[in-house]
Amino acid sequence: QVQLVESGGGLVQAGGSLSLSCAASGRAFSSYAMGWFRQAPGKERESVAAISWRGGTIYYSDSVKGRFTISRDNAKNTVYLRMNSLKPEDTAVYYCAARGGIATMSPSDYGTWGQGTQVTVSS
Repeated sequence: QVQLVESGGGLVQAGGSLSLSCAASGRAFSSYAMGWFRQAPGKERESVAAISWRGGTIYYSDSVKGRFTISRDNAKNTVYLRMNSLKPEDTAVYYCAARGGIATMSPSDYGTWGQGTQVTVSS
């Protein structure tokens, strides 16, 4: 079992950039697929990006493709989300999550979640 802690959220103007980090503690981080998800007020949690345990398989939602980049450093037990060209509609609480097995874009497939970090994009 891993424990996850997100960091890097904040307030940014539209068009700006932010980098989120998700630090994992516990055993066997490198064996987990990791995902980033977000939830805006009054909306369901939605997928943002996912990465396989070795980083060879990566998925993005259509809404962030070309603007966001997910990566991981298994030596540092950390997964990252680089967000460029941010838009007001990217405003949400961003969560990282871990699962054993293959990477997927379905929140219900993930059993371990961080506490979330707020990202606010002003227009």
